[in-house]
Amino acid sequence: VQLQACGGGLVQTGGSLRLSCVASGRSIGVYGMGWFRQAPGKEREFVALIKWSGGHTYYAGSVKGRFTISRDNAGSTVYLQMDSLKTEDTAVYYCAAGSSVAIFARRERDYHYWGQGTLVTVSS
Repeated sequence: VQLQACGGGLVQTGGSLRLSCVASGRSIGVYGMGWFRQAPGKEREFVALIKWSGGHTYYAGSVKGRFTISRDNAGSTVYLQMDSLKTEDTAVYYCAAGSSVAIFARRERDYHYWGQGTLVTVSS
């Protein structure tokens, strides 16, 4: 499975961005996909995930109510709609895919496929 993320950019506080992650290659066996982010000088952290079948979602507390993860019906693209952005949302955002229910533990090691990252910068 190959993942290609895009949609990052520069936005002002309170603005919105939508990230996309396209999955290609052998996607059979993908249980769900998630977004992680890494701010400058900090460790990578979980943001949101979506279960491929059924669309169940889970969010980090810091983004709940502001970010929305979704997928298209074809099951090849996952989106992260980010609203009411804050300066602390500035980070490189990575999409990732996992093959089991372990993805709900929100640990990097349970996601076996990763995209290249897209930079989101929120200015005040």
